[in-house]
Amino acid sequence: MTNVLNTLLSPAALVYGAVIFTRNRLFDLGVFHSHKAAVPVVSIGNISMGGTGKTPLVDFVVKYFTRKGLTPAVLSRGYKRSTKGVTMVSDGRQVFLGSREAGDECAMLAHNNPETIVVVAEKRIEGADFIAEHFAGNLPDVLVLDDGFQHRQLDRDLDIVIINSTAPFFNDRLIPAGRLREPRKNLDRADLLVLGKVTDQIKAAHLAKKVSLTGKPLVMTSVRPGEPVHFAGPGNSVPEKAIALAGIGQPEGFIASLEQRGIKVVSKAFFPDHADFPLASIKTLVERSIDENLSIVTTEKDYFRLQSNQPVLETLSRVSCFYLPVSIEVIEGKKILEQMLDKVVSQNL
Repeated sequence: MTNVLNTLLSPAALVYGAVIFTRNRLFDLGVFHSHKAAVPVVSIGNISMGGTGKTPLVDFVVKYFTRKGLTPAVLSRGYKRSTKGVTMVSDGRQVFLGSREAGDECAMLAHNNPETIVVVAEKRIEGADFIAEHFAGNLPDVLVLDDGFQHRQLDRDLDIVIINSTAPFFNDRLIPAGRLREPRKNLDRADLLVLGKVTDQIKAAHLAKKVSLTGKPLVMTSVRPGEPVHFAGPGNSVPEKAIALAGIGQPEGFIASLEQRGIKVVSKAFFPDHADFPLASIKTLVERSIDENLSIVTTEKDYFRLQSNQPVLETLSRVSCFYLPVSIEVIEGKKILEQMLDKVVSQNL
């Protein structure tokens, strides 16, 4: 059925591909121009849809610059937010918005990096100009552009593209027939490629050979699960058995992280990426958790979205609930990554 659907969608994918080719060609020829921001820009993006691990990599880069004594700013679209236009999520001193107004990822980035400026804007140029004007007396040292590979209107000093090793796109098609936002050959625009979510070293080495054909520097990373954090309900002991609740792209990695932490996943409750959890479904999960003496564990991103859904949060409070934070661990190419990041901000180090 999937192959038949992809075939039916192929004409639309051809049209989409022609539009993407024309747009990029106009940038390459200088007909369309990229706007230079007031501070150096590091872009982190991808060429495929959903679940590649951009947000943990953005968080890693922000924390790297912060440890260097620098002040980073994050500029993102704020996917699925209720607000429009340019909006300040955090000024580096105070977080103003939750996930409903800022988007899940941006709310999480702001709370986990309290000294970092976070701004959301559909048009990245407008967001960069807002930061330059609002913080004119004390500009950030670097701008980290979340999901920025396709946003060529804003110039960047370092273009990083992340590839999900658990769902490589080498045989995929352009959307809507597949998951590719751009043709694979457009990786030529990138300065650095990151092969993320590595769990199998042999498989990763095979993928790395394919990626190396681009001639681009390559970094390999894995996901490191942290200690589960209790956020609702009775008891706070780390669960041995749980129901996994997630509304993210490609949630299989979440299950692997739970198992890595020694948590047995008895049942999975998966919803579309960024979806609001239906109250009726949550009530069913809670009843089962009570009957079978199970905890509910969700992702950190979903936890921040739950904070804006009071009826669901109140229902979950009947059972012990946790979220699982994760971070990026560089397993190969750490020196390359750090050198390229340092080069961007070398005048401020």
